[in-house]
Amino acid sequence: MAERRALDLDALAVSDRFRLFNFTRRDDHVTYLWVLRSVDRLREVHQVQVGADEVESTLRELAANHAEAPEVPAQGLRHRLDELATDGVLHRFDDASRAGTLASYRNRQSVYQFSELGYRAYHAVENLLGARVEDVNLSRLVFSDVLEDLGALAEANRTGRVEDVYRRLSRLDAVMEDMGRRSAQFHVTLGEILRSTEASSEVFLRHKNALLVHMSDFMAELDRYLPRLDRAVHEVEATGLSTLLSRAAEADERLFMDRTERLEDWSRRWWAVRAWFASESGAPTRAAELGQATRTAVSGVVALLRQITEAQRGGVNRSTQLRHLAAWVFDTPDDGAAHALLGAAFNSRSARHLGVAHEDGDEFAPTDSWHDAAGVEVSVTLFRSDRSPNHGVPKPVRRDTGARSELRRRQTEGREAERASAARLVSEGAHQRVLDDSDTKVLLRLVTKALESRSVSYTRRDTSPAVVGLLKSATADDAGTLIRLVRDERGSTVRTSQGRIHLPGFRVELAPRAARTTARKGNR
Repeated sequence: MAERRALDLDALAVSDRFRLFNFTRRDDHVTYLWVLRSVDRLREVHQVQVGADEVESTLRELAANHAEAPEVPAQGLRHRLDELATDGVLHRFDDASRAGTLASYRNRQSVYQFSELGYRAYHAVENLLGARVEDVNLSRLVFSDVLEDLGALAEANRTGRVEDVYRRLSRLDAVMEDMGRRSAQFHVTLGEILRSTEASSEVFLRHKNALLVHMSDFMAELDRYLPRLDRAVHEVEATGLSTLLSRAAEADERLFMDRTERLEDWSRRWWAVRAWFASESGAPTRAAELGQATRTAVSGVVALLRQITEAQRGGVNRSTQLRHLAAWVFDTPDDGAAHALLGAAFNSRSARHLGVAHEDGDEFAPTDSWHDAAGVEVSVTLFRSDRSPNHGVPKPVRRDTGARSELRRRQTEGREAERASAARLVSEGAHQRVLDDSDTKVLLRLVTKALESRSVSYTRRDTSPAVVGLLKSATADDAGTLIRLVRDERGSTVRTSQGRIHLPGFRVELAPRAARTTARKGNR
């Protein structure tokens, strides 16, 4: 349950809780630990808020019984208490009633007490310091207690005893949490034992029988109780699971949680108990997984025992080899022979070169020694990991769907604006009004296309021998809009929001494309 709640914390809450352990990273962390022990000693005698002088007195008492307890002067003690208050381990209050003089009142006599999370952090550190490898075990006697609690829980729910339901369910939750912690600690410690047997094989051989008997008894008890525990869990659920959880939430006395939160919490706890013993659609239970892990550990212990036994029977293992090598090195006549012997034993003299081709391969003969040839640059990647450097695979193209959607929306709006402008030019014309920017843009594009497709007639005037080219016709269409540049001696002018466009010698006529098709049919 604690692990699930920890996964729901955000990064800011995690940082705040890690700050509670700042005192363990300071240079005088041992002094801070003894200061907290003094505050905890005063808390044990129901003195919640304490001053610096009381903490100092308690430190002297601890120093009288423990040589490791430091002697902290009053000024340094107050500074450390303030630092612990800054970290959130302690709360600091100003208590004017403790000031005996005016100077003390001006100095604001402070009192300190554990914060809730600060006390948990201190307790976690003490539990870590007090942990002993000898305490780990797999409790095989717990299964009978769990079976009894499940039976009593079903009977209490069947008869409507609310307080008994709460007591039994709380006890089951505590037993399951303790069982999970014990199993994790046992297998972690067993892994450490298996890893360190070369250095302490005598210790392993001395405790091997007790270890194998303990794991064998645990597996036998688990196999005997697991089917009965499965039936007991289903019997509890048959009495009404929703009623069971509702009664547990009703009897729960946690003041700072409403009934809905308590109901959800007890529902999670029950499903944790159920996951340990009740099988569902053939999936293994946590107890069955624990039994399988224990069987695997027994196999590893037996294999390691066989390996150690064979090594001792043959009289040769790594320990004996190192002892013989140390004796040989000690008996060498001089330091040079000792270094040569160690170099041969650990292969520390063989050359390990990096081979890289020179840029000009013909500059040096293949028979030249590497000592005489010129050096080449070696990349750090090749030197450290024995891999040639490369640029890696191309990075995938970043697809910014938001930007593409925005561009597509702008393009659509631009096309709609151009269609609306073309429709206004056809219906209202280009000469009798002031064109806006959108209408001007469409008109200039149409005029440009018409001029590109224009035809010119060449004539000779009577008064001039030169040949004059006159616009004969200019027609174009764009997106359903037809434009004609018609000859006009007076010319024309188009007014826009940015100024005037003069069209000397012709005027502009606009029409829809369908009109052009009708005109062609009429001419035929």
